Amino acid sequence: MSQILDCAGAHPVLAALGQISAALDEVAAANPVFMDTPAKTTALKRVAALEARMTELRLRITAAADDVAAQTAARDIASWATFHLHARVEDARADQALALALDRRYGVLAAAMRDGLVNHAQASVIARALDALPHDLAPELVAKAETTLIDHCGQYGPKTLARLGRRILEVVAPDLVDALEARRLAELEAEAHRRTKLSLRALGDGTTRISGLIPDAAAARLGSYLTAFTNPRVSTGATGSTTGIASSLGSSPRLPYPRKLGEAFCSLLEAVDPQRLPIHGGDATTLMVTISLADLRAELGAADLLPATDLPGDAETQITAAQARRLACMATIVPAVLGAGSEVLDLGRAQRLFTRAQRKALTIRDHHCRAQGCDIPAAWTEAHHLDPWSHGGATDLKNAVLLCSHHHHRAHDPGYDTQRLPNGDIRFHRRT
Repeated sequence: MSQILDCAGAHPVLAALGQISAALDEVAAANPVFMDTPAKTTALKRVAALEARMTELRLRITAAADDVAAQTAARDIASWATFHLHARVEDARADQALALALDRRYGVLAAAMRDGLVNHAQASVIARALDALPHDLAPELVAKAETTLIDHCGQYGPKTLARLGRRILEVVAPDLVDALEARRLAELEAEAHRRTKLSLRALGDGTTRISGLIPDAAAARLGSYLTAFTNPRVSTGATGSTTGIASSLGSSPRLPYPRKLGEAFCSLLEAVDPQRLPIHGGDATTLMVTISLADLRAELGAADLLPATDLPGDAETQITAAQARRLACMATIVPAVLGAGSEVLDLGRAQRLFTRAQRKALTIRDHHCRAQGCDIPAAWTEAHHLDPWSHGGATDLKNAVLLCSHHHHRAHDPGYDTQRLPNGDIRFHRRT
């Protein structure tokens, strides 16, 4: 390798590279295992400093290598490096950006790398922090921020430097930081609103993929709401009864946290008060469920959902009859019961739902989920019709009981029988 570099030209850079290559050849067979601890420590530090200096040299050449890319018609030097140097495309792009930043804007940072005082990772986070400063910030303040962050490189790694970089204005411009930070946050919020989007795509397997970008403030609010639903998800007690809110998929203290958040999101949607939503189609926002009378009363069956708008890629969304009966207890849906020939036999009304006053009365009476052995508090429960509305059950206190989400799903699960005990508790039996 050194011979190739020596004969490639007389430029000082190539000559230095030839010498470095020759020196490495001399120690190629040296085994570090025979070095004592202080020597190894010194060697590791010197190698790290040399790596930083070599990286700066490579970036310095990269910043001036447009002609190298042009020679092979590459789009830029990053594309050239991806193919000819077998670099990862992400690394090549990042190095190109850093090389230009060091060459055109941050000469002090480049010099620190050249002296082995700043490594590649540190230089990258410092450059990003400086690029994030307000564009109209006085040049002397930018220079002060640059030298301040460089001075911390001997003490801190990239992660801590990145945190310091986000707060560097408090050091270099404490009298301006409030106004500048307010303006920066306003710009970030405006950009967040411009980028806000949400898409729902039915996958055809009973699930829908939700993808989107929302502002941090809205995400924080959503996270707070979901946390309220995941907090009660605790492990099972000594009796083996579940003491937590869960979806129809069941509850387990070992559920992955993303699964818990997904179930919490479903619970959140069911807890939304439709009376506080915008009027849609001349009425409060509702969900239409169509189902035949036979399927509704059967242990098995399917119901069609008719939302306000169709989900992309799905012309028809279905749920089980058991799920429809459960939603009828506590969700604002309008059940359209169909007879032969699909004629509408009954169009239920939202008034069948338990009122706020009834909920308060149930809270005073039941205190918690009335499933045997469950102590989820009333605030995290749902009102359940003991005698289903589909069988003529009334919406009154005598026909109501509080159940947590997990047991409410079990109450509408065809795989379980329920029994009301003399003390008002509900006992569940798995059907065989």
